[in-house]
Amino acid sequence: MLSLTPSELSVPQLHQYLLGAVGPRPICFASTVDAAGNHNLAPFSFFNVFSAKPPIAIFSPNLSGRTGQAKDTHLNIKEVPECVINIVNYNMVQQMSLASSPYEKGISEFIKAGFTPIPSELVRPMRVAESPVQLECKVFEVKEIGNCNLVMCEIIKIHINENVLGANQLIDQQKIDLVARMGGNWYCRAHGDALFEIEKPITTIGVGVDALPLEYRNSSVLTGNNLGQLGNLEILPTQEEINQFKSTNNFNFNKKKKKHNYIKTLLEGNKIKDAWCIILG
Repeated sequence: MLSLTPSELSVPQLHQYLLGAVGPRPICFASTVDAAGNHNLAPFSFFNVFSAKPPIAIFSPNLSGRTGQAKDTHLNIKEVPECVINIVNYNMVQQMSLASSPYEKGISEFIKAGFTPIPSELVRPMRVAESPVQLECKVFEVKEIGNCNLVMCEIIKIHINENVLGANQLIDQQKIDLVARMGGNWYCRAHGDALFEIEKPITTIGVGVDALPLEYRNSSVLTGNNLGQLGNLEILPTQEEINQFKSTNNFNFNKKKKKHNYIKTLLEGNKIKDAWCIILG
């Protein structure tokens, strides 16, 4: 394993290791305005939401790695502490990348990248019409730590394109087609087969991987995900259920690997209780 001490690395090296490891990262496509009314639009991948009550978003327009100077977004927010966070999807990712070009202050990235500016309702910066979700924000604090500038915002208005809503009026993750930043030039598209569901154990408590016999915890066939599936089962099958499963399923494993492969197949079909019946039977 490669072990590194951040203080012994150059900033570009450390930056690449961090961005390569921590991802995919959501993109804050921030529109701001300065006191003179010049609008700016720029993407940042050091970004996330941190609360719903109050609704808080934080992003970081760090100092430029090329010049060491503060970015226009940072300067604008110090003059006008407001912004709009425009969520980026696949249909606009190339234009968003173009907007990250180091244009001179005063040049509109809306025009250069071909985006449509529309007025916000509660803040002065413009919204990006092409964005599926637009968050109007008031900036309540900017914390400057070395090259890092943490912009802390309260979301005061949310605009959602109805085309990305499902029948329940919530955002459909297949329809919104989000993209995220990876390391280097790489992006990630959250769409199609890249999406998968895992039921969150909010009110349930799984039996845990430690409930498995050592043979299965040390299996060369079952993966960590398989073990996680087994450990997430809330209640183990009863002896009656095990006997019933055995009476309706004819199986005879003459080799341990064959048995483990069968369990893996059951887990891939999400038949977790059946897999436990094999283990406990």
